[in-house]
Amino acid sequence: MVKTNEPNLSVVSRDVQKVPAQALVVGIGQTSGGPVLVESPLSPKAASALAASLPLLGVTGAADEVHRLPGLPELEAQMLVLAGVGKVTAGVPLSEEALRRAAGSAVRQLAGTESVALALPAATVADAAAVAEGALFGAYSYTEHRTDKGTAPKEPVRSIIIVTPAAEEKALKPAMERARILGRAVNATRTLVNQPPSHLYPETFASAAKDLAKPLSAKVKVTVMDEKKLERDGFGGLIGVGKGSSRPPRMVKVEYAPQRAKAKLALVGKGITFDSGGLSLKPAAGMQTMKCDMGGAAVVLNALLAIAELGLPVKVTAWLCLAENMPSGTAQRPGDVMTTYGGRTVEVLNTDAEGRLVMADGLVAASEEAPDVLIDVATLTGAQMIALGNRVSAVMGEEGVRDAVKAAADRSGELFWPMPIPEELRASLDSSVADIANHGERFGGMMTAASFLREFVGEVDGVKIPWAHLDIAGPAFNEGSPYGYTPKEGTGVAVRTLVAYAEDVVSRSV
Repeated sequence: MVKTNEPNLSVVSRDVQKVPAQALVVGIGQTSGGPVLVESPLSPKAASALAASLPLLGVTGAADEVHRLPGLPELEAQMLVLAGVGKVTAGVPLSEEALRRAAGSAVRQLAGTESVALALPAATVADAAAVAEGALFGAYSYTEHRTDKGTAPKEPVRSIIIVTPAAEEKALKPAMERARILGRAVNATRTLVNQPPSHLYPETFASAAKDLAKPLSAKVKVTVMDEKKLERDGFGGLIGVGKGSSRPPRMVKVEYAPQRAKAKLALVGKGITFDSGGLSLKPAAGMQTMKCDMGGAAVVLNALLAIAELGLPVKVTAWLCLAENMPSGTAQRPGDVMTTYGGRTVEVLNTDAEGRLVMADGLVAASEEAPDVLIDVATLTGAQMIALGNRVSAVMGEEGVRDAVKAAADRSGELFWPMPIPEELRASLDSSVADIANHGERFGGMMTAASFLREFVGEVDGVKIPWAHLDIAGPAFNEGSPYGYTPKEGTGVAVRTLVAYAEDVVSRSV
């Protein structure tokens, strides 16, 4: 089910004259004095002539700007591509994220080109890896259901060549392999999110998880719990949310348990494969993008698989909480009381606050295994978008984990912002008939939802398990135009952050 383009990735040194690529990409920076050619492997004569012509060509160097020119006589490349890297300051190197975005934007906009060489200023192994990551993220397209090739997007770039003076360094090979693994994980997440709900529902999502894990079968175990087992074992959140659908819920447990693991990490992902709002029906326009409401489950699945493929010495268990939220004669009603896994009762005031119900089951189940850290990921609230917009995700929870997630996000180039969980919001979740209600204070709704989830995080020896909640509601799905390495629709956000977090856990344990 999950098919994504995986370009060939290679590396060469600074000599670009014989690089066998259709297009050679160089960077153009934006300054107050006009556009400038950033460090490039072009000959001094060619570089000087190109720099002088930039204003005449209408080039500004702004991020996402791409200009195509005929190839130079000194190059084998048929096309010279000028890629904007954004604002630059003399003597200050470009950030890894600026390189990542410039590479991704160029490769994305060069779809239809067979091979591309990226001669951006990547002097170090870290810079070259950032260019490779951006290029692999940019080489993505979702065309699975296209029958008319005339209207389908152009094929993504098939061969990517990174031009870097670090080509001979020993550390470059594992850095390129890490970039390949991240590219595969992010793009597989995007493809799951992009699947139409007619094709991706709890049962088929569970099958897709098995398929994706198959190449790592020696390392990764996948267990699928069907509706009968969920009912028998008391997973009332999943059963309650899934009652209105003809497609029953699933819980998928994915385990990676290497020998001599240095830590135990649990990941819980919201997997609502389509969210109509249930009987608390969404407006029609509000349903159009609700195939993306399983983004959290796709993230934790592919982050675990990337961690396993990297061979990190950390045990990771992912819990994919999968259900379809539909209105019908069998759907749960506002006012119903459900019993979640572990025995806690919840009054359902709003059936469109369903994600937290399935997550409650997952959080309790994950807590039973006493992980060192528990992180959940969900497209949980519209309030996240109101607070932080469509490109910045929120992270809330125990301060140590929250700050470590933020640091990992910064290192990986993803935008997360730490938010509080004000204690006064908990009282708005009080119920007169059950242990807790699923809906509370409207203002600050993102934080109210986090307060609900925190109630289901378990304890070990009387101490709450360190926990963080990632709300990726807006950033998980790009409804606007593509930008940088980010395509339209599924973005794959948070995969890199979780992988970087696991790497940081390992490095702190050394």
